[in-house]
Amino acid sequence: MKFLDEAKVYIRSGDGGNGCVSFRREKYVEFGGPDGGSGGRGGDVWVECVDGLNTLIDFRYQQHFKAGRGTNGMGKNMTGAGGDDIALKVPVGTQIFEDDKETLIADLTEVGARFRLLHGGNGGFGNMSFKSSTNRAPRHANPGEEGTEAYLWLHLKLIADAGLVGLPNAGKSTFLAATSAAKPKIADYPFTTLTPNLGVCAIDGSELVIADIPGLIEGAHEGVGIGDRFLGHVERCRALLHLVDITQDNPLEAYRTVRGELEAYGHGLAEKSEILVLNKCDAVDSAFVEETCRAFEIETGGDVLAISAVSGANVDTALRALKKIVVEDKNAENPVEEEPAWQP
Repeated sequence: MKFLDEAKVYIRSGDGGNGCVSFRREKYVEFGGPDGGSGGRGGDVWVECVDGLNTLIDFRYQQHFKAGRGTNGMGKNMTGAGGDDIALKVPVGTQIFEDDKETLIADLTEVGARFRLLHGGNGGFGNMSFKSSTNRAPRHANPGEEGTEAYLWLHLKLIADAGLVGLPNAGKSTFLAATSAAKPKIADYPFTTLTPNLGVCAIDGSELVIADIPGLIEGAHEGVGIGDRFLGHVERCRALLHLVDITQDNPLEAYRTVRGELEAYGHGLAEKSEILVLNKCDAVDSAFVEETCRAFEIETGGDVLAISAVSGANVDTALRALKKIVVEDKNAENPVEEEPAWQP
């Protein structure tokens, strides 16, 4: 299945049914009077967050969505049936924007969340509704109200516990493949990852959802490369795992480049909790690893972890560090209230 994180759709709510002009014609009923029913209401357009989807690919093959029209009213004071509603099924993390791509309408972050995008048109009143003490035989009815239409943009931001960031070929896809059942493309050339990948990693009886995005290069926040388009997928992450290839010429400069892009992109990425790891440490000698780790500790003022996604060295340690941050962040959002001690 192809990955699609942005789609434009056209939606239209249903028109209301027309009211009816009718009069009773029954034997032995001398003054039948009006009995025209009102039209049915047009269908609404909803958007619904469902489980089992992780892409907007369905909206590549269908972009027009129209709700049902209300049925016209009929004689014998019969109201027309309402039009059928229509619901757009989207994955968790979908945002709905107006046609300007800036005005946010809805942000669906939970399975089962629903939002009404457009209301259906009201049905027209039949002549029965216009009967009064001074107008005993009204001969007019209202037409149904027309539905409304709109062009909307759907934008998907994956919801994951942690995100992998780094330059191309830093080993992000290898790390994801080594820690989960995900099967991202892995090769020895840059930009092997062209779309985000999700993996579920198990550690100490818990599970972490990790997102891998294409590598960042200098100028990514301005559209250079493809990283800027997918940076939004790590906006919702609780922590970032920053992988640096220790075998490249200048690992420190690689770290500064990625940090600069995160700060330039904004949206709180630079303020997220970050775990810095030096990857591919099995390809260099231990003395060089220690020297590079000390240089990074001086640069960042924090701890640095040396790992190898291929051999599995310290990979579990990195996952445990991620798990600790994620658990602490979740507990901070939803603090557990302690029950008061029982007193006799």
